[in-house]
Amino acid sequence: MAILSLKGTPINSKGELPKVGDNAPDFELAAADLSNKTLNDYKGHKVIMNIFHSIDTGTCAASVRAFNKQASALENTKILCISKDLPFAMSRFCGAEGIDNVETLSDFRDGNFGEAYNLTYIDGPIRGLLARAIIILDENGKIIYTQQVQSVTEEPNYNEALEALRS
Repeated sequence: MAILSLKGTPINSKGELPKVGDNAPDFELAAADLSNKTLNDYKGHKVIMNIFHSIDTGTCAASVRAFNKQASALENTKILCISKDLPFAMSRFCGAEGIDNVETLSDFRDGNFGEAYNLTYIDGPIRGLLARAIIILDENGKIIYTQQVQSVTEEPNYNEALEALRS
């Protein structure tokens, strides 16, 4: 279990993030058009997984905006914004915000992503949603960086994540 916090109250996620150097667990997530996406769809590209509990919160929305802004400067890199939000809600947000450099994916169907990556909150008021984290993969699906954000209301360290991608 990873012990995190929501406004000072401890909450727990299923476990620790996968380790740097490991192959990323496979997943099946729903894209904006409701098609299924798997890890294999991104082979040959570097991947930034920006994972959060809901795009309808200020901190989660800020992370999507921040990565969208950085995306055009990144070569051969896909930015996946992953939550359990419905694909319609994420598409509506991105459309209203003019966000078009990231791909939104949803774990709403069966929660397999949250389980495989140990990111599902197992208690507290947001139980069942995904914990905030950044996971970066190389072109072969190997994990090269992880960051588990300890407090639900804090943003990830964007500079550190982007630097890990460039090294």
